[in-house]
Amino acid sequence: MRHLHTTVCLACALSVSAAASAQSTNPVTAGARAQFRAVSDFIVRAAEKVPEDVYAFRPTPEVRTLAQLFGHVADGFMSMCSTAQGEKPPRIGFEKSLTSKGELVKALGEGVQYCNSVFDRMNDVRGVETVPFYFGPTPRVSVLYFATTHAYEHYGNVVTYMRLKNIVPPSSEGAKPTP
Repeated sequence: MRHLHTTVCLACALSVSAAASAQSTNPVTAGARAQFRAVSDFIVRAAEKVPEDVYAFRPTPEVRTLAQLFGHVADGFMSMCSTAQGEKPPRIGFEKSLTSKGELVKALGEGVQYCNSVFDRMNDVRGVETVPFYFGPTPRVSVLYFATTHAYEHYGNVVTYMRLKNIVPPSSEGAKPTP
């Protein structure tokens, strides 16, 4: 009887472990994707919210205009996600060529869509493979985390620009980012 009890307990433990493992397939990639979705949602919503005339705003002569900042983020999405994927960026040069709100909102959307397609093709096994990057050979998923970090850094700039123009940034509106 004791042997049967031990066997049943072991079977239950293995079932729970297998179920937990199935739910956490690719947890590193899933975590990177969740972080990217949060910041990219904030950035796109900010680009949509800011009026067209504010896109030319530059707080000081030494820094980018808001349009250049959004273009720089879109370039970063394309550049870094293509590096993680191991291919050439599908499009680049937004910061230096686009100035209108419509063009930049579209470019940001394209960058987000491209990065999401890279996440769709990524998993934890592939994510640990190294690719050439700014700091030397870097795991693919680390490049994706860097794209997120870069976006958060510049979202902080966007928030400052918005606050200087008395515009409430999306992350302060109380709504959660799109999952």
